[in-house]
Amino acid sequence: MYSAFRGALHRLPVAIRKATWLTLGLGSALLLAPGVHADEQTPETDTLQTATPRLNTVTVQARKLSEVQSAMSQLAEVPGATSVVDSEQVGKGRTATLQDTLAYQPGVFVQSTGGNDAAKISIRGSGANTSPGYFREGIKFLFDGLPITGPGGTPYEFLNASGVNYTEILRGANAFQYGALALGGGITFVNHTGYTAPGLRLRAEAGSYGYQKQSLSLGGVEGDFDYYLNADNYRNDGYRDYSLSKSQGIVANFGYTFSPKLETQLLLRYRDEYHNDPSPTTLDAVKHHTRDASATAASSGAGSRRPGSVWVGSKTTYTFDDDSKLSVGASYYEYAHNNSPNSPSNPSYWDWHDLSFVLGYERTDQLFGHESRSNLAFTSTEHLKGEVNSTFANKQTRKFVDYGSSFDHVFSLGNDLQLVDGLWLTSGVSAVNVRRHADVKQALQANTTNYPSDVTYDNWSLAPRLGLRYEFTPQLQAFANVSRSIDPPASWEYSGSGPALPYVRPLVEQKANTVEIGVKGSAGIFDGSLALYRSWVRDELLNVQIIAPTATAAAVTGAFNATPTIHQGVEAGLDTRLWENQSGEQITLRQVYTYNDFYYRHDPTFGDNQLPGIPKHIYQGELQYEHPSGFYTGVNVQSASRTAVDYANTFYAPSYTLFGANVGFEAPNKDWKVSLDVKNLANKKYVTAVQPIYNANGQDTAALYPGDGIGAYVAVEVRY
Repeated sequence: MYSAFRGALHRLPVAIRKATWLTLGLGSALLLAPGVHADEQTPETDTLQTATPRLNTVTVQARKLSEVQSAMSQLAEVPGATSVVDSEQVGKGRTATLQDTLAYQPGVFVQSTGGNDAAKISIRGSGANTSPGYFREGIKFLFDGLPITGPGGTPYEFLNASGVNYTEILRGANAFQYGALALGGGITFVNHTGYTAPGLRLRAEAGSYGYQKQSLSLGGVEGDFDYYLNADNYRNDGYRDYSLSKSQGIVANFGYTFSPKLETQLLLRYRDEYHNDPSPTTLDAVKHHTRDASATAASSGAGSRRPGSVWVGSKTTYTFDDDSKLSVGASYYEYAHNNSPNSPSNPSYWDWHDLSFVLGYERTDQLFGHESRSNLAFTSTEHLKGEVNSTFANKQTRKFVDYGSSFDHVFSLGNDLQLVDGLWLTSGVSAVNVRRHADVKQALQANTTNYPSDVTYDNWSLAPRLGLRYEFTPQLQAFANVSRSIDPPASWEYSGSGPALPYVRPLVEQKANTVEIGVKGSAGIFDGSLALYRSWVRDELLNVQIIAPTATAAAVTGAFNATPTIHQGVEAGLDTRLWENQSGEQITLRQVYTYNDFYYRHDPTFGDNQLPGIPKHIYQGELQYEHPSGFYTGVNVQSASRTAVDYANTFYAPSYTLFGANVGFEAPNKDWKVSLDVKNLANKKYVTAVQPIYNANGQDTAALYPGDGIGAYVAVEVRY
């Protein structure tokens, strides 16, 4: 029998013959390994086992991906521009604001003003025309896939990445999976759990201009239960006068695994925040009186108080036997905003209670022998309560507006189909129902316009999406997509931001058709992405100053639907490993370039003028040395071209280039680290952000926010 088998084996092809012998060899090794026995023993086998030493069992395990690596892998399947920010990398320097978290991200413009959370943030020109301190618009923000953003936009007190493991950035319609159809896309913060941040962590930061931040976190796993708690305290006196900012917050995350198929998560965030606002100033003041607050800042009581914002969310996921998944989530957001509470003429009190609901189902099938991944989703955000009370200093009402029952509903259907090896077709469509209710219930100033005082706007829109991605290698791909975005106005925009507007404006959704192409991935010493896009925008929501500020009152601004505009640009990021030796020392160069070209299409008043608010060219670069012992140091540069301040393009903020440096050490076992981060080494006087205005008529106008001067920031972190 053995001879017949051996003869048959020799007649097989060489490759199969080798594989067969290898299989037999591995099988023999397993049979001879300790603890593995044949059912029957014979004298021959006893003799063989005595003469042949037993082999130990060899266990081969694949390296488990971290949550950050898994997120990167998943976003690589999106045929468009995406990126992931690892909070561990951000923690190697200052972690003061969203500007620190989202640095070195192509296409993302974020600038902090006054050292508080009220940063100016824009992706692909979204919300570029709003000022720092306003609710964020044009980008959907989420915690673990649950919305922060509601019909009123996004309050900014939670946008500081406290207790966050990593941050996903999905530009434009690439945030389709989250029901985020805004021009800028979506940003989702994924919180730490007991699995990702076990034990006790203490961190303290301190630096120039009275900056200090302390945080304490505790996480762990007990059987099927995991927990994570984080508390932080923040204070910054600020570079400019009248720019004190302080806040305290709590983050909690509790998870429970009922079975391998069913798991649930409960998340909680609380934040108490206060800040003064030094307000925009003139270019002359930026150059010669940089640290002075605006002449009207203190007298008008500019600033804000968040006496205690609460966000709570819950998410449950069930995995079926065929590996399809059903997820159900809900979140509740309650936030009271006291804007300019010390104003002698016009404080305002905002009270919002938002409820969100998320339902998602995803599965994988075979369609004509090809892999097909389908997903269904429903997302809803609604004002349970939304009201603004603009008052006199004695809190007597001047205008009271009710925005309750406004909502955004999004029904989405998507599919990824593998056409051939390496080539995937992505398709999807969303049905968007926008409802806005604005009722001026009380106003001392009579409505003498033709606009009504009570409006309910309810409209449906479709947002299709089609994309292709081709994988040259598992690590490198090219992509292209065509999509439509829907940006509904924030509910409060319908009645403006002051008692001087006792009516409701007729606003509609901003819609854009976008084409995007690019590449992303890694090859050799390079890792990066390149995306080119062009958006044809209709009814763009532009926020402009209607009434200029006075010595006793802040400026009055309002949103309007504009004539057609174009948003186009280039988003490029490249990490290059310039040098590396066998011991693990390396020098890397990180570079990011963004080209922003946003302009009118033959507007009757402004022709083809550039839209104000964002520099056309932005470059960031960092040269970093790392030693395997944990030591690192580097230098960095940030450069931006001039920025249009008004729609008439008669006044510009000048270009600037800033230099910085850092040095730090992280213990190889990760139980402690220390860093020094130096900003604006040359003490450059520059404009970090602008407040767009209608027409400056070529005059130096108080619409500029000075950037911070030279500053040094130390951070120490210890883990137990």
